[in-house]
Amino acid sequence: MKNLSSKSDWTAAQVQQFLESTKIPIRIAAMDGGYPLICSVWHRYRDGNLRIVSHKRSKLANLLQQAGRCAFEIAPNDPPYCGVRGKADVVVSDEDAEALLKHLIARYLGNSNQGLANWLLGRVEDEIVFTLCPTWATSWDYGGRMENADV
Repeated sequence: MKNLSSKSDWTAAQVQQFLESTKIPIRIAAMDGGYPLICSVWHRYRDGNLRIVSHKRSKLANLLQQAGRCAFEIAPNDPPYCGVRGKADVVVSDEDAEALLKHLIARYLGNSNQGLANWLLGRVEDEIVFTLCPTWATSWDYGGRMENADV
């Protein structure tokens, strides 16, 4: 991961391993007027960046294109709490949307929910690729202090 904070609980290698192995959707925050909008989407970590696809008419796609930046978090909802969060510049492209979407479907759905997979692929021509290029990132891991907690 690029631009990892020196205060991060995990090393860059640990962050990379977490991001490559987790199937937790990324939460993206983008400004919508005076308020942030938070949206969870599937992602792929590659070469220090996070890549997502979104339908060109979605609220998220419009906000990311307008602002060109966002905040993000990838973390489980269950203890022990840990994860990666940061800020990123956003690069927009329509290249390789189908390949990325197929990768995300395989990663998150596997062989389940073929109806959803077919629906998503049926509108792939309207999907946009967003590459989140972290300008700052950090990780946290409360596992050590929670191991004896009654959760």
